Amino acid sequence: MYKSDGKSTAKMVRTGLDAKGGGRASGKLTDVTIDNSGKIYGTYTNGETKLMGQIAVANFDNPMGLEAIGESLYTTTQNSGTFDGIGSAVDENGGKMSQGVLEMSNVDLSAEFTDMITTQRGFQANSRIITTSDSMLEELVNLKR
Repeated sequence: MYKSDGKSTAKMVRTGLDAKGGGRASGKLTDVTIDNSGKIYGTYTNGETKLMGQIAVANFDNPMGLEAIGESLYTTTQNSGTFDGIGSAVDENGGKMSQGVLEMSNVDLSAEFTDMITTQRGFQANSRIITTSDSMLEELVNLKR
């Protein structure tokens, strides 16, 4: 309490797990949500919701200059520009995040179809080689008779 003589005293009240006596009951993390601005919130069993962190977005001078290193991972190149290691807020330039939606595939379908056709043609060529060698061996066996 604050007193008029310029001295103050603080009284501490210890609380139990049931939150009687002051303060809040302890809580366990039950849910994590991400809002449209990329902020991550944790919800606890005692009803409290706390900001846990924020997703940052990396901005590059030339995003098409990033080098794909596989499994949706990219690395910077001289062409893409550098990353400052901090990033910016998701909604800084009018962007937003959507939760619970499916994003478009990042698979290059033309490259996948080309690989599939190449593999199929290789399989067909191998099967023709086996058929041809089988025919040659059969002819060789017939010549011996």
